[in-house]
Parts: sequence; C-alpha cells; structure tokens
Amino acid sequence: MGTYILAIDQGTTSSRAILFDRQRNVTAIGQQEFAQHFPQSGWVEHDPEDIWQTTLATCRDAMEKVGASAGDIASIGITNQRETTVVWDRETGEPVHRAIVWQDRRTADTCAALKAAGHEPGVTSKTGLLLDPYFSGTKVAWILDNVDGARTAAEAGKLAFGTIDSFLLWRLTGGQVHASDATNASRTLLYDIHQGCWSEELCDLLNVPMSLLPDVRDSAAEFGTSAANLLGGGIRICGIAGDQQAATVGQACFEPGMMKSTYGTGCFALLNTGADAVTSKNRLLTTIAYQLDGKPCYALEGSIFTAGAAVQWLRDGLGLIEHASHSGDLAAQADPAQVVYLVPAFTGLGAPYWDADCRGAIYGLTRGTGPAELARAALDAVCYQTRDLLEAMRGDWGASLKTVLRVDGGMVASDYTMQCLADMLDASVDRPQILETTALGAAWLAGMQAGIYPDRDTFAADWALERRFTPAMDDATRNMRYAGWKEAVRRTLTS
Repeated sequence: MGTYILAIDQGTTSSRAILFDRQRNVTAIGQQEFAQHFPQSGWVEHDPEDIWQTTLATCRDAMEKVGASAGDIASIGITNQRETTVVWDRETGEPVHRAIVWQDRRTADTCAALKAAGHEPGVTSKTGLLLDPYFSGTKVAWILDNVDGARTAAEAGKLAFGTIDSFLLWRLTGGQVHASDATNASRTLLYDIHQGCWSEELCDLLNVPMSLLPDVRDSAAEFGTSAANLLGGGIRICGIAGDQQAATVGQACFEPGMMKSTYGTGCFALLNTGADAVTSKNRLLTTIAYQLDGKPCYALEGSIFTAGAAVQWLRDGLGLIEHASHSGDLAAQADPAQVVYLVPAFTGLGAPYWDADCRGAIYGLTRGTGPAELARAALDAVCYQTRDLLEAMRGDWGASLKTVLRVDGGMVASDYTMQCLADMLDASVDRPQILETTALGAAWLAGMQAGIYPDRDTFAADWALERRFTPAMDDATRNMRYAGWKEAVRRTLTS
C-alpha cells in the first residue's frame, strides 16, 4: 500500500512537500519560495504557474531525497493558503489572471457597498463570514469583471474557479477533477456551511456563475489520481484541507473547547465548537474545522493578517535583522523601560476589528528607541493580537474554553516569543514535538483515508508535547501593557 504519505503544503510565500512514513515521522522535505507581486497599494498577487511549478518541483525533490517512487507513496494530501483565488480556462488549464491572494484588499469598496446595502447579516447567517475582501467571492467577481472576455466565458461554462487546493488538484489530475473540500469552500462567501452546499442566492449576490464552482467533498475523500507523467506514476489523492484547518487536525484539536493558533505570515486561531456552528457576537468567524463522513465539525476562528510578516518587514523592509530567527534575540536586548507599540495594519486589521482601510502605526517612540525596541514591538504585537482573539472567543464560548493554547508555525521556534505569548494571555502555551502540524494534518487525512494511518482517537492520543510555556508576568504589568495596546489600536482605527 506504499511506505509514505506525501503532504503538499502550499503556502503564501513558499511551496513545500513533506514525506511522512507510516509512523508519521518526517522523512524528507522539499521547499521553494516564489515571487510576491504588489501591483498597487493593498494588492497582492501570485503567478499560479509559479505555484504549480514549485509544488511539482518540491514533490519530486522530497521523493528523490529518500529514493521514493510513485509506488512507494500510498496517497497525497493537500493543504493550502486559503481564500487565494484562481480562475482558469477549462480547456487549456491556463489561468486568466494572476491569483489574487488572501491578503489582497482591492475589493474593499465592493464589500463596503454590500454592507451599506444591508447584505452582511444574510451573508453571515449562511457562511459564518463577514463581508470582507479577505474572502474569495468578491475576488472571483473582480477577475470576471476586469479580464477581457472572462465574464462571457464564465457564463458559457468555459472557466473554472478554485482556491489553491482546487487548482493544484486540477493540475495534478491532468484536468480530470475539479473539486475542493468543505473547509476551503467555507472560506469563499459562496458556501452555505449549514446546508453543506453552494448557495445560489449568494452566487447571485456576488455575481459569480455557479458553473465556475468545484465539487465539494469531505476533507478525507477520494479526490482522484495524479497523472502518471508528473511523479512517475499515478498516486491517489485522499485528503484536502485549508492550512489553518489542517493545523487544527494536526494538533489533534478534536474536542470542543480545544484551541490552536498558527503563526506564519498571519496568525490564525481556531476554537473547536463541535457540531454547533456558534454565531459570534465579537466579530469572529464561524467556519468548518474539518468534515469527515459527511459530518462537519465547526470552529470559531480569529484571523490576524500580520504576524510573521512583521518580522519579514524588520528583515526586508528595515534591514534590522539578517534572518527572521534573529528577531527574538534582538528583542531581548530592548530597554524594558520603553513601551513601544507597533500596530501592524500593513493590509488592514483582521479579527476582531475588520478594518480593511486602516494602515500600520507605531506609538511610543523616543530618541532612545532603536532596532531592539522595534523588534520587541513587532513580536509583542503578535501576542497582543492573539489576546484580542482569545478575549473574543471567551466572550462567545464562555467559561468552558480551555486555558491551554496549542501553537505551531514558523514563529513558535522562538522561545522568547512563546514566553511573551504565555505572559500576555495568562495561559499555558503548548509547543508540540512535531512542528509540521499543518502538513501532518493533511497527511493524516490522506493516510487515514488510504487505510495506513490510525483513527482519530488513536491519532489524538499520540500527540506529544515538546515544551509548555507558563505565565511569568504579574497581572498589573500584563493589564497595563494590554491597555496600552488597545489604546494604540483605537488611535489607528480613528486616524
């Protein structure tokens, strides 16, 4: 049945392929970065061909590192940057426009007009989402309205829309399968998460022809077989989940009340709410955490647009550090008497503020402020924003919310940042032994479907802790620092 599971982890700045063995150990990793395109302020695009070619290359690279053939791989799982939107020609497979990335804000005016017309409550009741350019639906309409001939072709059934998982699946299967899973569908503004289907009413509202849309399946399902000429033979594709949902699975947050937070380009916290699709009173999102055997498990989600991206700004924009991993060491040198706040609204603010138009700001600068204080402000901002999400989740979920946060993503390798996070949350922060939780989640979905990985309960029992960070900050300092953050955000939103 094969020795390995191949997990494709297609992210915002790089494509990765990871081979897991039957014991779910990482045996090989292939990774390639690709270009980011910023054609206008607030616009972010990717070339879908870059995404496809780097994905294919990293899969081959990982296989070559262990000498694996297609016959050695039991199945493929895909996890992906969510909301990023591709529209392509069904006959040629060629995209009609660059992919519009989840961070992109070009449809802010469209969303504002829909809100002003009173449509947001109806949209939220079906999708669990807010009317924000973050999501895919308005991006699709923008492409159709701004690419010559695209809308006519779409209405004639000649084009296909997909989030990155769907585009990769199409390419992997040689154009034979146009499908997605429920987690990715739930991020489009077009999918009714309660009825479990595309909403004709929402498609009409956003002016998106339903002929564009992929088939929606469980997160663990039969998604077809890869074309034999790509990876040396046909390989079953058995799992798909958006990256944050895959991390939730990889962190084994299967019980209601369990919470994970992933720190990559952005930060995304998901709270498992089980069979109940909890409606947020604090501007969080209601989404599908995973769907197995036709049964969705729901979650509350808080989305922070800028986390690791603030560290990239320190490195690439300001030149304060040579490597992202140096940010914690630099921050540790900051003057403790200075309290500097960075509100990293480079592409607006996400939950719980949802302001697409505000931009970043720094408060508390003095003549003594230097690189160390700016580095600390960037890392502290991640912790403050996570507390914003936790406070909102406590308001929606109540006292039964567990006080342990499971964390993953590139930033969690920093002990400094994780201790700051525990201090600001006044909660324990658990870092797992396997940090590749997003890829692991996709691998488990695919491996479980293929019959070589254990059931959910056994998988959860195998989750292993590497280190627990516990709060060491006194309440007075914690509350004073957080109050200063809230004031900085208030000023940014009203400036």
